[in-house]
Amino acid sequence: MPKHKIAVLPGDGVGKDVVEATMIVLDKVGLDAEYVYGDIGWEFWRKEGNPLPDRTLKLLRETEACLFGAITSKPKEDADLELDPSLKGKGLSYFSPIVRLRQEFDLYQNLRPCKAYPGNPLNYKEGIDLVIFRENTEGMYAGVEFFPLPQVVRDALLTNPKMKRFKDVPANEIALSTRIMTKSACARIVRAAFDFARKYGRKSVTLIEKPNVLRETGGLMLDTAREVAKGYPDIKFWDANVDAICMWLLKNPLDYDVLVAENLFGDIISDLAAQLVGGLGFACSGNIGDTYAVFEPTHGSAPKYTGMYKVNPIATILAARMMLDWIGETAKGAAVEAAVAEVIREGKERTYDMGGKSTSLDVGRAIAAKL
Repeated sequence: MPKHKIAVLPGDGVGKDVVEATMIVLDKVGLDAEYVYGDIGWEFWRKEGNPLPDRTLKLLRETEACLFGAITSKPKEDADLELDPSLKGKGLSYFSPIVRLRQEFDLYQNLRPCKAYPGNPLNYKEGIDLVIFRENTEGMYAGVEFFPLPQVVRDALLTNPKMKRFKDVPANEIALSTRIMTKSACARIVRAAFDFARKYGRKSVTLIEKPNVLRETGGLMLDTAREVAKGYPDIKFWDANVDAICMWLLKNPLDYDVLVAENLFGDIISDLAAQLVGGLGFACSGNIGDTYAVFEPTHGSAPKYTGMYKVNPIATILAARMMLDWIGETAKGAAVEAAVAEVIREGKERTYDMGGKSTSLDVGRAIAAKL
């Protein structure tokens, strides 16, 4: 019986291509694992009205961790148009399956390393080595939204004087998205960032927020982070506004070490940081909870490239490296990262984003060969 049981969800578009390339690497590294493939994504929304079928949730609960590719996500109106005619009019509403996965399994840590590997022609600066902790279950992505605005919600909002100027706006002309943050969730993501910094010898943790405008939610996050920071006197604690950090990361990326943020801000900043080290083709991500984790590249499904094996698989391969670490196979994880670094340094196999003509599978095979 294999030592590990891993779920594999290729998803949509190029998710299938990059996962295929990654499996070449995992097969070569010799992980003693059973890989179980599952259904997720746009095809299952269109045909079943559910992009994350119950059978997939069951599969995940029977595995140790998950490797995920990419999904297609579209606005509400477009999603409704593509739904199978037999399912229309049944009150079905599209909701991102990866966001649901994060909430369903309480994968509250979204860990995104951004490292400039030597030899990558796309590096903004050499020596960049950032790690971003993004709160993964609350904030602006909590999913509590209203349109049209129900009267009971409007009545509650009208108790706030700042809502008065919206009191006469018709219900079908006003939409509301909530930013829900709890003290416990703020504390555990900040604590995770500090624990990581201490474990790996990182010197600073920077909170990214906007408390001067988002006074209640941002203020809660900042106050909580300051409380947590007191327990880590050996690590410097800084805070920065989300708009300012966009400028400072471009100006002085080497000044920063571990960054921590709410869901939306963490999403934005991690894409900016990814571009500093070559773009989304190098941006891996771990959605991590206390008992389960899902690992993925941060790029989308790029439907126009489906089946062309054009997209850089390194982000997905590095996500698999994170997965190896999480399941305790740290030696294999280190070997995979070393192989990735060597292929990047040599520069013989490069996908189109790096100015080359190699396919996703070419890069996967090259990395596997280094193992």
